[in-house]
Amino acid sequence: MTIVLTMLHIVVSIFMIAVVLLQSGKGAEMGASFGSSGSQSVFGAGGGSTFLSKMTTGAAVIFMLTSLTLAYLSGQPNSSSIMSSKSKPAAAAPAQEAPAAPAAPAQGTPTNLPSAPAAPAAPAQPNK
Repeated sequence: MTIVLTMLHIVVSIFMIAVVLLQSGKGAEMGASFGSSGSQSVFGAGGGSTFLSKMTTGAAVIFMLTSLTLAYLSGQPNSSSIMSSKSKPAAAAPAQEAPAAPAAPAQGTPTNLPSAPAAPAAPAQPNK
C-alpha cells in the first residue's frame, strides 16, 4: 500500500508542477505560448484560467492527502515502508555467550598483588 501511495504522490506532484507552469500570469509564461490566454483556446476566452485553477486545486488536495497518509503510515511501528524494511537488523543472528568467569587462583598464591607498576609522571616543562 505504501508503494502505491508513493507512486500516486509522485505522479500528482509532477502533474501539479505541469498545471502550475501552464497557468498564465502577469507576463508571458508558458501558458501564453500554449494559447491559454487567447480567445481561440479550447476552453473559451476565460475558461482556461478557471479550468487550470480547478485542476491546481484538485491536484493540491490529492497531494496533501497522500502526504498526510504517507506520514501517518511511516509513523506506525509495524509499517512495511521501504526505509524501515532495509534498516532492520538481522533477527537470525546468534546471541553471543557471556565470557566465562576467571579461574580461581591456585592454593597458596597471594591474590592482592598489583597487576602492573604505575608509570612515573613526566617532569613539567616551564613555558618560555
